[in-house]
Amino acid sequence: MPTSHFLQLNEIVELIVYTNPLRILDIGVGFGKYGFLSREFLELWGEEENYCNWKRLIDGVEAFPKYITPVHNFIYNNIFIGDALKIIPQLNTEYDLVLLIDVIEHLTFEEGIELIKNCLKIGRNLIISTPKKVWERPESFGNPYEAHKFRWLKKHFSQFEKKFFVPNPYSLICYIGDDAPRVRKMLIKRKIGQSFPLLKKALLFFKKIFNNKKEVS
Repeated sequence: MPTSHFLQLNEIVELIVYTNPLRILDIGVGFGKYGFLSREFLELWGEEENYCNWKRLIDGVEAFPKYITPVHNFIYNNIFIGDALKIIPQLNTEYDLVLLIDVIEHLTFEEGIELIKNCLKIGRNLIISTPKKVWERPESFGNPYEAHKFRWLKKHFSQFEKKFFVPNPYSLICYIGDDAPRVRKMLIKRKIGQSFPLLKKALLFFKKIFNNKKEVS
């Protein structure tokens, strides 16, 4: 399908924002959701007041040209039509971030590894997301590239050193690249910041109980 489930949006957008890339390559753009969200939160979120005065490069790759709409032409700088396995080795641009969102399950294991390696040759960082449950599915929307071919697990990424996984109940989300330590540190810091108010409330609660017991005794 030219779309993907919405229960991974928070995690993926957070990774994109924390990476803060100037040049993005979105492989398998589909409906254009991640190009759109990248443009919004990297260009419009904050103090930027020049609407549509894009300062970042967002390119896309799409194997099925019928998915492309005027929305894509507004959001993306360039869209390369064709098989990513053939297109990526021909690209000369160096990207700060490459997106492989719900793509590699449509490839064999060997094809997927080849694509990941090629992406890391032109991209400093790579975000991969693939469903944890992969069912047999033939082509849809008349697109032969939509067929599912392989279910990816954490062990299949063992050869890539600079990486970490982001918890999600429905998707296996893997971040690979030079900025992995920095981005992971930012995620941990954010989670601690979110948890601290809860810990503070818990401490106050137990302190109140302890004081009440002292008063009773």
